[in-house]
Amino acid sequence: MKILVGSKNPVKIDAVKEAFSKYFNGVEVKDMSAESSVSPQPVGDETFRGAKNRASWLKKINDEESLNADYFIGIEGGISRFFNMWFALGLICIIDKEGKAGFGASPLFELPGSVTEELLKGIELGEVMDKITGNHNTKQKGGAISYFTNGVMDRKELYVQGVITAFIPFLHKELFFNNNN
Repeated sequence: MKILVGSKNPVKIDAVKEAFSKYFNGVEVKDMSAESSVSPQPVGDETFRGAKNRASWLKKINDEESLNADYFIGIEGGISRFFNMWFALGLICIIDKEGKAGFGASPLFELPGSVTEELLKGIELGEVMDKITGNHNTKQKGGAISYFTNGVMDRKELYVQGVITAFIPFLHKELFFNNNN
């Protein structure tokens, strides 16, 4: 099982490997830089577009270069507004070699107003968290979720759940990929 992930972030690579290893033996995950073609801090539907753009680009490269991968995964961190509050989430798009796509999301977590204000200015959550924590490169470590849960959950754990939910359509192809989809 060969999987291409549109990121060089080790947290995302490890999350994909862990999630797919729950379903398959011999999972090989290859990281590749892939452009999202969305803003550095996506908001709302832009997060879906970024994840899909990354996965689609990987499939295109796979087809052009005969890389023989089975799945192409785009992961995009973004924010969305629900019930008059702002939440952070990881959006995942998985595309298979036939071009079928599945989407999933990590658990949402509420963001404080001071953080949201910075994000809506276009500053990435990782940068904001680096300022708050005084650490460097938070997004390649525990991420914002680790800070806000006092270390009980980390970014990899968050993304594992999102990858699993994005894989649901491939586990039940007869329900998701019929002639009408």
